[in-house]
Amino acid sequence: MRVRVKICGITELRAARAAVEAGADALGFLFAPGSRQVDLETTREISAALPALISRVGVFVNPTRNEVEKAVRECGLDAVQLHGEESPAFIRELLPRPVIKGIPVKDAGSLERAESYRGCSTLLLDAYHPDKRGGSGTPFNWALLEGYDPGGSFILAGGLDSQNVNRALEQLKPAGVDVSSGVETEGKKDPVKIEQFIKQVRRWEYHAGAISR
Repeated sequence: MRVRVKICGITELRAARAAVEAGADALGFLFAPGSRQVDLETTREISAALPALISRVGVFVNPTRNEVEKAVRECGLDAVQLHGEESPAFIRELLPRPVIKGIPVKDAGSLERAESYRGCSTLLLDAYHPDKRGGSGTPFNWALLEGYDPGGSFILAGGLDSQNVNRALEQLKPAGVDVSSGVETEGKKDPVKIEQFIKQVRRWEYHAGAISR
């Protein structure tokens, strides 16, 4: 089972290159206000320096369609990730490009609300925080996902790091993992932590494959 790894909150080329060298599959660029926000020019410069096979993901909170289209066009984005109150109808306007819809998991009701996004996006299940849209550094209660069928593959986010990602993979079997603060030191992406995180994911893949054989 191949697990895709996305390093989110990339703000500089140094961090992007470290993630690529460590084996990341995707990099996330935040266009919403916050400590990891980047502008179009910076994203465009980083994107242009990346290998073609690395997926470039733009992360937005309640954007307009024009804002998304401009970022996709100018920065060469491969996918769009939404973390606001975007409706399924809005997401369908962005198709056929890949769309990831972030769902903050607070309780069972959060998962019920996620149902409306089936069929038009990949779900990213994230930790709920009253003041932040991701990047809180705290896992949500994974027990809420016991018996939950996301209707296809999903991405897990929220408080992941090299210490707990193997447990998350074993317990929840997500198709991908998304990490930001868990690979940072003092608010900056840490190449050593990025490498450790991805090594843990690949180690789990190896053992999971060995068991299945």
